[in-house]
Amino acid sequence: MKIRKRNGKREDFIREKIVVSVLKAGGNIRRARNIARQVERVVSRSSAATTRQIRTEVLDRLRSRDAKAYRGWLAYDKQYKRRA
Repeated sequence: MKIRKRNGKREDFIREKIVVSVLKAGGNIRRARNIARQVERVVSRSSAATTRQIRTEVLDRLRSRDAKAYRGWLAYDKQYKRRA
């Protein structure tokens, strides 16, 4: 499955990228893998999945399941990716 990035390029969907990102945000491995599987299922139904869609799906799940990891993800985005 291909994903469209912000710059317009397309790349393969790699579930482990979500797992690593959730771990870096402060989530645990079990939750990270679970979220990655759920997001993969949702994204696989879309013919034009984007990184924005993936980010939204991950954050929605983190917000309801792991407030610390959710805040960690947002802090990373703000500091390094300059996203508010």
